[in-house]
Amino acid sequence: MRKRYFPMFFDISDKKVLVVGGGKIATRRVKVLLEFCNRIVVIAPEASEEIRALSKNDSLEWREVCFKEEDLKESEIVFAATNDKELNHEIGMRCKASQILVNVADNRSLCDFYFPGVVIEDEVVIGINTGGESPEKTKEIREFFSQHRIDLQNTKKS
Repeated sequence: MRKRYFPMFFDISDKKVLVVGGGKIATRRVKVLLEFCNRIVVIAPEASEEIRALSKNDSLEWREVCFKEEDLKESEIVFAATNDKELNHEIGMRCKASQILVNVADNRSLCDFYFPGVVIEDEVVIGINTGGESPEKTKEIREFFSQHRIDLQNTKKS
């Protein structure tokens, strides 16, 4: 039986977060991470318009370069989200060797944790995860929760 991952919420606001990649998946990751991190570094020779725009904010630094091993030196959490499977694999292996928490977008066996579907409503954060088995199902459930917002004002105790 394959092990399941323990759902854990922890403070990453002051962690040194690195995202390698500037495409669609990296952009989705960055947009969610900005809700939880004070500072993110993105390494990508090219980046989406959204990452380019977000990099004008102090919370996101986009380095318009190719990944190098020394980019990991200051990182505590790394997201490998390039369109190059070999590069993602290399990043995952280097992080494992250096005991840096890593999420590899296209290889769940290299992940220390999975990136959840996230719904945020006021102070409530819902994380949805299928252990990498079904990203489509995670997305479907996230969209359901997003569409069926809870009126938190009516659920609070006085």
